[in-house]
Amino acid sequence: MSELADLIAGWAQLGCVTWIGARPERRVEITALEEVVITEAGLDSDRARAGKRAVTLIQQEHLSAIGSYLGRGPVAPGVLRRNLVVSGINLAALKGRQVQVGEAILRFTVICAPCSRMEESLGKGGYSAVRGHGGWCAEVVRPGRVRLGDVVQPVD
Repeated sequence: MSELADLIAGWAQLGCVTWIGARPERRVEITALEEVVITEAGLDSDRARAGKRAVTLIQQEHLSAIGSYLGRGPVAPGVLRRNLVVSGINLAALKGRQVQVGEAILRFTVICAPCSRMEESLGKGGYSAVRGHGGWCAEVVRPGRVRLGDVVQPVD
């Protein structure tokens, strides 16, 4: 492997699931959960569908950054409508890799871009505050249960 490939494959520490949320229907309040089963179609009880956007993840560290761009404290995870909040590991560095989250294995596919609803939820500038910090979409490689506090780590 080349030196760059070795650097890209490296990671400093394990990540941790700090928040789980499901959206049973479009435009309804997101429900915070302590655990969930991830199926091939995404979180059980979520309105997701199978494919490259089955599960959405965001880094906890980015909640503070988004809030900072809005002149306030960290944004609440439910406002951004992502399924999993993870801390301690750089999700962007895991793009295209298989990642174990609890018992499930996901593959990060594309960035989770903000939608116009961020202006509605966060106020003026909400869309721009989330740009580059909106997290990642993932496809499900292996279904499994995920709980708060579960480890997040690359498996390949």
